[in-house]
Amino acid sequence: MQETTMTAVDVQAHTSPHTELEKNEVVSTHVLVEQEKVDRLRDLSKRTRIAQSEYLREAVNDLLNKYDKKEEP
Repeated sequence: MQETTMTAVDVQAHTSPHTELEKNEVVSTHVLVEQEKVDRLRDLSKRTRIAQSEYLREAVNDLLNKYDKKEEP
């Protein structure tokens, strides 16, 4: 059985006039993510010059929207 390495990722958001963050209270959270995914996210962020936290907020929004749609009649 292959061992999976988990890495703690702190998600910190900073307000920006280019995002919706100004309208909402923003908090910091802490999650465990597989090391490979952390590395890939870091590489993507460097290539695109988009903050890792921005990608993570997008992923959370997509997930919540997905499940909100499933609950609608």
